Amino acid sequence: MSKLIDYLYALLEKNQCQAKIVSTKNLSLLIDEIQEFHMTGFIEENFFKERLSWVKKSLLKNLQNAKSTVVVAVPRPQTKAIFNHKRVKKELIIPPTYSGYEQIREKVEKLIENILQKYNYSTKRAIFPLKTLAVRSGLAEYGKNNICYVPKMGSFLQLVAVYTNLPNNEPLQKPKMMKLCNKCNLCQKACPTDAISEKRFLLQAEKCLTYHNEKKGIIPFPDWIEKKWHNCVVGCMYCQKVCPVNKNFNHWIGNEEHFSEKETITLLNEPTINDLSLNTQEKLTRLNLADYLDSLSRNLSVFFNQ
Repeated sequence: MSKLIDYLYALLEKNQCQAKIVSTKNLSLLIDEIQEFHMTGFIEENFFKERLSWVKKSLLKNLQNAKSTVVVAVPRPQTKAIFNHKRVKKELIIPPTYSGYEQIREKVEKLIENILQKYNYSTKRAIFPLKTLAVRSGLAEYGKNNICYVPKMGSFLQLVAVYTNLPNNEPLQKPKMMKLCNKCNLCQKACPTDAISEKRFLLQAEKCLTYHNEKKGIIPFPDWIEKKWHNCVVGCMYCQKVCPVNKNFNHWIGNEEHFSEKETITLLNEPTINDLSLNTQEKLTRLNLADYLDSLSRNLSVFFNQ
């Protein structure tokens, strides 16, 4: 069995990925931890309802016959979207976790499936908080910003996970924070919303810019969020940009997409997908912004003083 796992790791490494396999035996304990954080007030009520309330039901539904979980980290760059409006050009970054997300997920899942099927093992997509899985498997460590970091990737990565009936007894590990974080508070200083607190390790996620700019577009930004704090089309890069672990990755930008004056005006006016030209749709799809079309008008408006 260990030879098969080593073979799987080697093939994933050949595709520039890193992976860990752990037993599913104690995954329910991670659900209990999340529930406890919620019950004790460390996870704010609205954030829990929107982002985490589904986890227990999903685990019970999808874990049948699964004996192990394969967690994979894939190196990913930032991408850039360039918008033009009233002779103003805005070059806006999209964090590494967005662009090409579904394509990468499907590619990695298929790679694992093809390997394990040869040995009569099945796979199924693991719908679970992936950062938690990555850290508790030992694949990653947390930063003080609660983002996970993998050696030779920093935080410029995408996580993918699958359940499988491949037997494995590797236990979950205790969560770890990078040693460097003990003597560093650059991310805390850089965060304009004070989501990274001195008083606790767990991120105050309800204060995070990403939480707010990923919401539906009909929900306005809270009054306490200043316009000057916005820095990405969706998501946020403040804490990752200043992290010393990311110094070799900060200038890594993949795709660039240019949006004309006409396209930008259309995007600022709350379009449906059918209001967009096929060319604009394709650009948004390549950046994985089509999924955030509902939020795009609100998010872009802060950069053009709308």
